[in-house]
Amino acid sequence: MRRDERPLSAVPAWIHAALAAALAVQIGVRLERPAGAAAAADLPAAPPAALLRLASLDEPEAAARVAMLYLQAFDLGGTNRLPYRELDYGRLVAWLRAMLELDPRSEYPLFSAARVYAEAPDPKRSRIMLEFIYEEFLRDPNRRWPWLAHATLIAKHRLHDLPLALRYAKAIDGLVTAPVLPLWARQMQLFILEDMNELDAAKVMLGGLLESGAIRDPNEARFLKRRLEELAGEPHRKPVK
Repeated sequence: MRRDERPLSAVPAWIHAALAAALAVQIGVRLERPAGAAAAADLPAAPPAALLRLASLDEPEAAARVAMLYLQAFDLGGTNRLPYRELDYGRLVAWLRAMLELDPRSEYPLFSAARVYAEAPDPKRSRIMLEFIYEEFLRDPNRRWPWLAHATLIAKHRLHDLPLALRYAKAIDGLVTAPVLPLWARQMQLFILEDMNELDAAKVMLGGLLESGAIRDPNEARFLKRRLEELAGEPHRKPVK
């Protein structure tokens, strides 16, 4: 088992104690707060990653896990008056970014960003989280593309923002160099262009993909060639303004 895959039980006892103490303080503050008090500051500002690393005594991965538990406690532990949909997303992003700085190989911060926080019904908050995912993808495209792929789907289907979805899809297709990128991920850009009625651009993109030699599976290549022929037979439509 690699160091970054150690179970939570391997976290030093002092970190568990610190977490318990922090949560106890939060509960105490909550009990003392007047019932009608504003809850905008429920989630405190994230400590700098450098400070967390120093306090972790050379256990940054464990500190990142504990920080994630602390963050979740605001949603699930009963100490937060507001659900995650109403949290301060600027502070939320700062917490998630600090965790990734502590443990860049951890997938849980981006999983939470894409599958929980970005799916909030508030478009403004959702866009903040999608941009965070995009920025972190740029730091490690080959490992973090699945989360940007999910962000692409949110932009397309939830926000109905095709230009934003296309921006993310282009980043995946252009920056991921690992051979593990599946065909459906490469095709996202094609389908979005079709949805935007950008058929000429879709044809160019698909033709370039075939000519590049990136498609090694004969079945996938045949499928894409057939799709290119179908696009070539469709009448030109003006882009939607």
